Amino acid sequence: MNTAKTWFWVLLDILIAVAVLNVVFFVMPAIGTLKNSFSPARTLTVTAQGMTTATPDMAEITFSVVTQGADPAALSNNNNAKMSSVLQFVSSQGIASSDIATTGYNLQPNYIYDNKTQGQDITGYTLTQTVQVKIRDLTKVASTLGGLAPLGVNEVGSVDFTFQNPNTAIDAARTDALTNAKTEAQNMASEAGAALGAVVNVQESSNVPFPRPVYATAGSVMSMVASAPTLEPGTQDVTDNVTVTYQLK
Repeated sequence: MNTAKTWFWVLLDILIAVAVLNVVFFVMPAIGTLKNSFSPARTLTVTAQGMTTATPDMAEITFSVVTQGADPAALSNNNNAKMSSVLQFVSSQGIASSDIATTGYNLQPNYIYDNKTQGQDITGYTLTQTVQVKIRDLTKVASTLGGLAPLGVNEVGSVDFTFQNPNTAIDAARTDALTNAKTEAQNMASEAGAALGAVVNVQESSNVPFPRPVYATAGSVMSMVASAPTLEPGTQDVTDNVTVTYQLK
């Protein structure tokens, strides 16, 4: 009987020891993690904007070869031959094939209204083949545009100036925004008689301007080509907005 009681108390002591170890190694760290997940009672939240001015380093041009004719097959061969010459010329400007993309190939009939039949008759077809080219060397923009019209390009959609890597400008704007946020927070905390602590939370929204276009239509291709040497990328403002929450000490 005494032996049974002894074993009972031994087992009870072991169970208690295991329970204590579980509390020490598992429960307490979990409680600490849960406690740290709550925002500090005293915080300060500020919103600030940063900005950097950057010069676009890439141009995107969109152009088309538009051909009309009565025979779709002959029309396609004619259009494709012109576009083939155009693409060879573009490649000769040092533009990589990965920066040349066909974005449209549209064949549609042309109609005329027939008063006698009260219907529409097909008079021929119009084939439009559109290509977009990225020019990473801006010194090639003028020469590329200048060589399009003589090879059969009769519609230039646009010339857009943009960035090869917008993240570089965003990073600079973000740094400016965080600096402005910290300065504002320090001033506010000082005026409130507190000291600025660690950052608790950061939210961000960036704004990179859309590519700035220089438009041209089918009727102004020659005008566009003639003015090509005067095209300048200019500069664009890239902004970044941050909302930062600081702990107050």
